[in-house]
Amino acid sequence: TDDEFKQLEENILKEGKLISPLIVWNNTLVDGHNRYTILQKHPEICFSTMPLRFANREEALAWICKNQLGRRNLTPEQKYYLMGKQYAAEKAAHGSDRKSTDAKSSSLKANLIDNSKTCDRIAEENGVSKDTVIRASRYMKGVEIAEELMPGLKQSILSGQTKVSKADMHRLARADFPNRKQIVHEILHPEDRPAPQSSYSHYSGINYSALEVAVRRIQQDFDFLMRYLPKLPDDSYAKTETLKILKQHKAYMAQFEEMLNDKEIA
Repeated sequence: TDDEFKQLEENILKEGKLISPLIVWNNTLVDGHNRYTILQKHPEICFSTMPLRFANREEALAWICKNQLGRRNLTPEQKYYLMGKQYAAEKAAHGSDRKSTDAKSSSLKANLIDNSKTCDRIAEENGVSKDTVIRASRYMKGVEIAEELMPGLKQSILSGQTKVSKADMHRLARADFPNRKQIVHEILHPEDRPAPQSSYSHYSGINYSALEVAVRRIQQDFDFLMRYLPKLPDDSYAKTETLKILKQHKAYMAQFEEMLNDKEIA
């Protein structure tokens, strides 16, 4: 955030030097982008670099994701994206390692085994299920497609500023290229989304556009309340009661999401 960046800059200026080295690979910055930006503003600050060795770009990306997943101040969206990105990068690294293999069937089998082990390891490292890691990779792909169509949308989604559902990102990840632009429009403007015309939706009478609008209104209401409750941070009773209500809402939404994910098409 802007406040965190400002605090980091103040800390560096106070020390008069960069305590932690910038991590580089083949003269490419791998970790320390915010610190490097600050150094450009203050060339008098001394700094050092630490080179790391990676076999390829995918291996470097996997290291970046794993390193970032160790941070405490990640949004749920950022953590989910990074898990998916790490898994995709490690899968790609396994594939590139075997490009020169003559026995293609043997290489494919080895890749499948490596991918399964990779998925299990990432899931264990982050305290989630293997299926969650796989879904995270689809979410990541959807976010990157959205960014290609609308530069800046990725940052808005991962910061939590723009609310999108995981199901919508999965849908975007699976979509054919000609349909992607329309899907992004429907995600950002749910009121324009056509209701499914299947016999089941007609029978159930579910209005999906109305459901999405209702969810957005809930988000807006919460944002409004948090912004205009100035006594909340200092009033212990108000804080306790608010947390009770939020936990009930969070538990309900988690249960609802889990139910939908169990029915999700692979």
